[in-house]
Amino acid sequence: MARRSALRTRDYVRAIGPGVVAGASDTDPTTVATIVVIGAGTTYELGWLTLLLFPLIALVQTIATRVGIATNRDLQDAISRSRGRLVRWSLLVSILVVNIVTIAADLEGGAAAVGLIVRQDWRWFVAPLSIVLLAVLLKVGYQVMQRALKYLMLCLLAYAVSAILAHPDWMAVLQGSFVPRFQRSQDYLNDVMSLLGTTLTGYVYFWQTLGQAEEKVPWQLYSARRVDAVLGSFFTVAVFWFILVACGATLGVHQLPVDTAQGAAQALRPLAGPFAGDLFAVGLLTSALIALPVIMATTAYATGAQLNFRRGLSLRPRQAPLFYTVLALSLVLGATAAYAGISPIRLLFIAGIVGAIGTPVGLVCLLMVAADKRLMGEHTVPPWVRLAGWTVTVVLSLISAFYLYRLITGSGP
Repeated sequence: MARRSALRTRDYVRAIGPGVVAGASDTDPTTVATIVVIGAGTTYELGWLTLLLFPLIALVQTIATRVGIATNRDLQDAISRSRGRLVRWSLLVSILVVNIVTIAADLEGGAAAVGLIVRQDWRWFVAPLSIVLLAVLLKVGYQVMQRALKYLMLCLLAYAVSAILAHPDWMAVLQGSFVPRFQRSQDYLNDVMSLLGTTLTGYVYFWQTLGQAEEKVPWQLYSARRVDAVLGSFFTVAVFWFILVACGATLGVHQLPVDTAQGAAQALRPLAGPFAGDLFAVGLLTSALIALPVIMATTAYATGAQLNFRRGLSLRPRQAPLFYTVLALSLVLGATAAYAGISPIRLLFIAGIVGAIGTPVGLVCLLMVAADKRLMGEHTVPPWVRLAGWTVTVVLSLISAFYLYRLITGSGP
């Protein structure tokens, strides 16, 4: 009996990881930039909404965990085997468009972080960063990559240290975090929409389904993987909160508007000291190094599932040539866009538009699979969880639609 108990404990510990990595990938430079702008504009006033993201992200990630384990398929694969052509291609197109634009923005953000650290122009580092990322994905397998990302994400704690070095008014921070305040100003509404619309992107819950399917996780470990998903969601929201505090205590208090995460790192140096600025840049680079492999891989997995070619990071390039071709092509397209002279602000604008469209499409597909008995068998998501999921999806869809409308009409951020 003791041996069985020890094995269960060991298996439980080993199950922790993919959900935390999936959550950490949500702190990509594009999302960081959104929170930077919000912190600069509202200081700590939206701290409460940032913390409220935790149950929303945790709900979606636990549903994705259940789908991945019960179906033993990633989201695109499950949809491809159960839905019509329109749904399948709608999901794939939404994934591809959002991912390519996000790769471009995140490559630019990662290169800018390197440039800030070594005090050089960021344009020198887009190509080297792309080459290193591609080489790593070609060389290492899925398991090695997961372990590496799990340890790398500890560097995101640099955001927490930056927040502490910024010497915020902690009473004001606590008040902003736990006492909701509402304003009718247009800027405040834009900040609310952008925060809700850009912090739950499709590749995050796609990777969550993919992780369970890639490892062929048995149903007996579902409870452990559910905890893993919740821990990942908690870690992600904690990082979001520290970024908001760091920027609110410096940019917000001094009323210094910035439009990019790299701008925040530069502004932190004179306000909170060079160490705080460099740590923020380290956090930004880490965000890119975690998010980019996940986004590139989900692009290749989704395409492979739809076009039915062999795929998997556990396979060598000669075993899955089309898979690695798509993976490399997504990086080339992203790097090309980053070098195309598109300003960071414009990239964020485009990322906001495509994200507003793509996220609801993915959520609808996820919930359709979660209720499908042919795919899920006896492990369909409980009705109350589905109701909560659909509520989140409808709310985010309405927010995304309104956010999209304001971006296109020029009345948004």
